[in-house]
This record gives sequence, structure tokens and C-alpha cells, in this order.
Amino acid sequence: MKRNLLITAIGILSLHVTADASNLEFSPSEIMGWPTRSFAGETEYRVVEKGGTRVLQARSKTQASAKYLEREVDLDRTPYLRWCWQVSGIHQGLDETTRNGDDYPARVYVARKTGLLPWQVQSVNYVWASSQPKGANWPNAFTSRARLLALQSGESRVGEWVAEVRHVAEDFERLFGERAGRVDGVALMSDGDNAGVDASAWFSRLGFSSSPQPPDCP
Repeated sequence: MKRNLLITAIGILSLHVTADASNLEFSPSEIMGWPTRSFAGETEYRVVEKGGTRVLQARSKTQASAKYLEREVDLDRTPYLRWCWQVSGIHQGLDETTRNGDDYPARVYVARKTGLLPWQVQSVNYVWASSQPKGANWPNAFTSRARLLALQSGESRVGEWVAEVRHVAEDFERLFGERAGRVDGVALMSDGDNAGVDASAWFSRLGFSSSPQPPDCP
């Protein structure tokens, strides 16, 4: 059973030097090299070609595991998290505010340490929701230290590449009441373990930037 994804996945975070560049983008091959944290079996991650572009594919068959990177990112320098994603379908009939419904065809999330203890971590989960409306936010069913934010919802854009741009510090302030000056980790996943559902997702152009310009999707 999953608990706070970022607490369990990167609960003891080491700090890393922030890149000097105004853009920090991770290639699909780099993400494949990130550690994997398994919650219930392992989501299958592969670098594939889609539309003539190499992208990261995440295929969950009632499984849940995340690709995560422990890294300090200075949000004063690169406040925008940007990426492209696409999903094959949604999870029908789930109540995503419950433990049994805590599954998403795609999610990208960031975490920051709020203290020295492993569980002193806050995370914002950007999700492609199945039932919660676009723009909704709610606490993770397992812990109040994680908040979910639905950037896409339902079937209206299934099968399309969608570009996302989020001002991470502002999202932390809105969801937790505190403006974050940095994050200490980033991760992505597709999961279906709680409800026993399947989905595939594709990710591209994930990274942090000083610019709110949306990324060019495949």
C-alpha cells in the first residue's frame, strides 16, 4: 500500500549543488538512469521512439514504482517546472481522494525537506486525474504532507501530447501556506496498484527553467 510517495521514495534526501544554467532539462535516457522506488511491483519504464522523438514510456499493469532524482533545485533561479506528457487512458470509476483510488495514469511530483527527520518532507503531486476536475487539489489519502493537483482530467485530451508549466514555489505556497525557495527531489510515475488498473504514459522535456515558456512537445 502506498504512503506519501515522496516521503517513501526520497524520504532521506541528500543535497546537491544546483546547476548554474537557467535551464535544467533531463533527457529520457537520463531519467531511465534514475533510481527506481517500488511500491507494488514495478512500473515498466523504457525509452521509446514516438512520433520520431525519443521519449520515456511508463507502463503500469496494476503496479506502482517511481523514477526519482535526489537533487536540490534553486527555485529563485529556475522556478518553473516544465514537461510534456501523454496518457493512453484514464482509470474509470475511482474516487481519487481515497486510499483505494490513489492511482493515476501519470504524475510528476516535487518534494522539499522541512526538517531533519526523514518524514519531514512536503510534496506537490501534479496528476492527470481520472475523476477529480481539472484544477482541483486535495490531500493525499495516506498523509497530509502530500498534496495532489489535477492539471488534466478525464478523457478530453487522452492520446494527445500536453505541455505543462508550473511555478513550483507558488504551488507550494498555495497548497501548504509556505513559499518554497528550493526543492530537493523530482520524480515521475504511472501507477495502478491500489485499484488494480492499467495505464501507459509518455513523458518528454522534463526540467526546470527560468522561463515560463511551454516546452515544445513531440
